[in-house]
Amino acid sequence: MVQASDFAFSGLHIPGNTSNSVGSRVTPVAVTQIPGLNTLGISMVRIDYAPWGINSLHTHPRATEILTVIEGSLEVGFVTSNPENRHITKILKKGDVFVFPVGLIHYQRNIGYGNVVAIAALSSQNPGVITIANTVFGSKPDINTDLLAKAFQVDKSVVWQLQTKF
Repeated sequence: MVQASDFAFSGLHIPGNTSNSVGSRVTPVAVTQIPGLNTLGISMVRIDYAPWGINSLHTHPRATEILTVIEGSLEVGFVTSNPENRHITKILKKGDVFVFPVGLIHYQRNIGYGNVVAIAALSSQNPGVITIANTVFGSKPDINTDLLAKAFQVDKSVVWQLQTKF
């Protein structure tokens, strides 16, 4: 039996707690929060950024994202796929919109001294998120240190240090 609560979410007006290591908080509104989104191919998020906070390098394997800045200014960017690996970046101000194509690694960074609020829509009710640093350096069990050192062309001690942070 479907009811109105299966199609509603309250609380997107509430700022997220940005007191964390990256200085941002994502508040999702996807199929987990609104069961009525199932099979509809849409979802959204509110992203709050503390001064100089980031939404770290990540990708959505099942969705394109379109983001608009509600308050403040953001540096945004994504990297195209191999072999070009072009870094596409732009500074957004209040009211500006930017698109992150499906599957590409992207980020946002508050470039100011005030808080920033952004709203993003995604082209899936379950877009998924893969945070690059957490995935590579925080996997359980760990990815082999020699493999990571060779892939990133760094000393193994750098990999060990990164793995302890995640």
